[in-house]
Amino acid sequence: MMKRLEIPVAIRVDAGLQIGTGHLMRTLTLADALRQKGARVRFVSRDLPLHLRQMLEGKGHEFIELPAGPVTEVAGDLAHSHWLNVCQVRDAEDTREALSDESWEWLVVDHYALDARWECPLRACAHRLLVIDDLADRTHDCDMLLDQNLYPDMERRYIGKVPVTATLLLGPRYALLRDEFPRLRSVRATREGRVGRVLVILGGNDTHNHTRTVIHGLAQLPAPAPAVDIVIGLQHPALEEIKELCRRHDFRLHVQTRDVAELMDAADLAIGAGGSTSWERCCAGLPTVCITQADNQVPIARGLEASGAIVNLGDGGALSAEKIRDAVVALINEPGRVVALSRSAQRLVDGLGAQRVCEHILSLI
Repeated sequence: MMKRLEIPVAIRVDAGLQIGTGHLMRTLTLADALRQKGARVRFVSRDLPLHLRQMLEGKGHEFIELPAGPVTEVAGDLAHSHWLNVCQVRDAEDTREALSDESWEWLVVDHYALDARWECPLRACAHRLLVIDDLADRTHDCDMLLDQNLYPDMERRYIGKVPVTATLLLGPRYALLRDEFPRLRSVRATREGRVGRVLVILGGNDTHNHTRTVIHGLAQLPAPAPAVDIVIGLQHPALEEIKELCRRHDFRLHVQTRDVAELMDAADLAIGAGGSTSWERCCAGLPTVCITQADNQVPIARGLEASGAIVNLGDGGALSAEKIRDAVVALINEPGRVVALSRSAQRLVDGLGAQRVCEHILSLI
């Protein structure tokens, strides 16, 4: 019997203190799903933290680190050009070198600092190109574009920004969630309204340390207060401070945990950011008090709020312990609202997005 040839797929993505980990995690979810379908995946990144590189390699994916570039090369006219640490021309050259050893069926790029000027020369490396985006603030030269977020004008956001022949995969129907979330959804009923456990999960880095403010707010809850789980990343800028606060208030701390699905399953309410974790919470039917930590999260939070899936506290820069306390107390006193939030959230995401994206990718090979 002939051995089935693996489908080569390359992914260009970065992660770190400035960028966060959301882009890497959603592309890793796609990579895992593609591998199950017979793909071999190579990640290409610059300045990727060691623990994230080890995570990729531990899952059996290839990894190539792009060389560090001098700060003087950083230039660009995109809102997030500073995320790249080099200019687009240099990054394109480095990426082409990292992929030069073979021909790739697909190149996937998930990076706010890259646009058509980077994508066009990379077509020499791959038969097709998939862009993952949610800003719609630049042009792309791609065969497929994925935007998994919820917007009122989803069908119009990319008009004139992608080729007319490009396939558009838009909305939470295509949210890239790990296998454990659809499995959790299949066995998890809607919340019953009681708030006995709160999960705080504000992203892998939480650069502005909103977790501290949330902890202070939850510490003010009247008795009997719910149990609290705090999730932060290994690179959290105030790791030791958060450890001490959790010890003082008897909150459970989870650092760089892989048990997010289980924690969401155990929780009755989440306090979270408006990023990609939103779709995990929705799939789990987890009611959420949402804080926006970046401009691109604002329209996502508004869309979720309009759908009745979250309580939106808005900009984290205006967050206070009292706002957190009052929002949680209000939900504790309104179990019917907690149930409504759970049902609305779960209606948005069924957890099968990664499989749908894989089917579209493989159908064009």
